[in-house]
Amino acid sequence: MTSLPLIRFALALLMLLLHTSMAEAHRFAPSLLKLTQTAEATYNAVWKTPTEALSAIAMQPSWPAGCRMVAENPVLREGTGTVSSWTLDCGSLGEAGLVGEKLGVVGLAENQASAMVMLSLSDGRRYQSVVNAETPEFLVPAQPSQTRIMTEYSVLGTEHIWGGTDHLMFVLGLLLLVGGGRRLLWTITAFTVGHSVTLALVTLGLLSYPVALVEFAIALSIFILALELTRTHQVGSIQPVSLFKRHPWWLAGGFGLLHGMGFAGALADIGLPQSNVPLALLFFNIGIEVGQIAFVLLLLGGWWLFNQALAISAVTVNRRRLVLIPVYLLGGLSAMWCIERGIALVS
Repeated sequence: MTSLPLIRFALALLMLLLHTSMAEAHRFAPSLLKLTQTAEATYNAVWKTPTEALSAIAMQPSWPAGCRMVAENPVLREGTGTVSSWTLDCGSLGEAGLVGEKLGVVGLAENQASAMVMLSLSDGRRYQSVVNAETPEFLVPAQPSQTRIMTEYSVLGTEHIWGGTDHLMFVLGLLLLVGGGRRLLWTITAFTVGHSVTLALVTLGLLSYPVALVEFAIALSIFILALELTRTHQVGSIQPVSLFKRHPWWLAGGFGLLHGMGFAGALADIGLPQSNVPLALLFFNIGIEVGQIAFVLLLLGGWWLFNQALAISAVTVNRRRLVLIPVYLLGGLSAMWCIERGIALVS
């Protein structure tokens, strides 16, 4: 029978292989182009994009040629991104304005990026669309579509969980702590319930929090989990089973509350359609769960392949020592995040 350390080692090995690409994806969150109608033919345009880029070709917003820039505000620095804003006069487009016109972003393919386009009209209509390398422009319809909201926010949720290395590292730590089976199901469910609660409360305006403090606490939660894993897997040590080991769902659910605030912060950066916040929130959360389940299944599938390969090979490994490698990696990364976010918190 396959030993539990082997399962944990296989899961950890897959995480090591995935870590580099995930870390890059986390830094390049979707950009945001937001246009708000302020008068009959006047719009305020705001463009938020990460400071770092994958290409020398900068991403730039695009709007109809019939819109001319009449004012430009100074570029602002906001966290790891920049914010540019303009006032547009679109009087030559006629009475319909931007309806029936295309909005988009240039340079998405070169930067392997996506962007959210949002449009708010003075009559209350709200539009949003994700543009990417395949579809860099959004054709503004006469009426917003609920189907588009469901599709695009579920995709955004999945993209966010797969781009959030810290969240996935916490899920990996839970897998290393509990192994597989029913305990894994209960633990992941507790994490899901925890982050779903705070994601909803923050998004609906029922809970506010200091962003920098929560980001530090998320890093600290991963460090605490790494310490528990170090204690559990220490070679040659005999220690009583801890409360976290006996009831990992309490650890997962409690720290899930923190991670939900992190998800809410990302959702706030993306923006929500004010005419249908609950629907967008629901499908963003569904997207997160789909991405999380896919990640767990990928790790378990990778473990199965690793187990099969090891079974037919003649290689002998000390699995109990090898499993400490990803545990220490988890601890090292989380400690680095604690230092970085701690400095940001006090500065």
